[in-house]
Amino acid sequence: MAYELYYWPGIQGRGEFVRLALEEAGADYVDVARRQGGMELLTGALETEEYPSFAPPFLKAGELTVGQVANILMYLGEQHGLAPRTDPGRLWAHQLQLTIADLVTEVHDTHHPIATSLYYEDQKPEALRRAADFVETRIPKFLGYFARLLTNPEPRDFLVGDKLTYADLSLFQVIEGLRHAFPKAMKRMEREYPALTSLRDRVAARPNIAAYLASDRRIPFNQNGIFRYYPELDQ
Repeated sequence: MAYELYYWPGIQGRGEFVRLALEEAGADYVDVARRQGGMELLTGALETEEYPSFAPPFLKAGELTVGQVANILMYLGEQHGLAPRTDPGRLWAHQLQLTIADLVTEVHDTHHPIATSLYYEDQKPEALRRAADFVETRIPKFLGYFARLLTNPEPRDFLVGDKLTYADLSLFQVIEGLRHAFPKAMKRMEREYPALTSLRDRVAARPNIAAYLASDRRIPFNQNGIFRYYPELDQ
């Protein structure tokens, strides 16, 4: 059975968190909307599924359809050994993923603080204020939290237990995205969180992830995704 991933073509966006888990697992999957006629299938599925998603991404696994990134990753984690087997461990990984989802929303809102229906240029003054606070207070708060998990009470390689989970893959994606969107700020801040840089490098070196990053399956960051680079916002 090949999984079917439904997400907008041309951007990494929230779908990238799912792609990373599928790639790490070596799972057979189809990125539906990137194929001919795929957008029609995506929009149709939003209307016709028994349990329709509010928005992409959603994943089809046979007769099962799962929406929302954290929900999809909880399912894939259980299917492919990317989550702990115990209930406390599974819930902890899920909690971390939900925290990452909060961070991703805040990243998006740096360039679209008023409305997603408006262009960035239509809300630039508000974006400048939002991004300044995000860089000054919110990035350190989130990075500090995850760094503490990797260092306290003692250094560890992964966020949950002694094995990689989908939460580590997602944190890798966040660090990559923040480096793209806020390169000056991240260059300053990463010095304070070496454990996060080490985790990022550890994930990037995993064979399946390294192969994916070098392939054309990995969509480059661009100005239509969540992590966008606007020089004026990177202070």
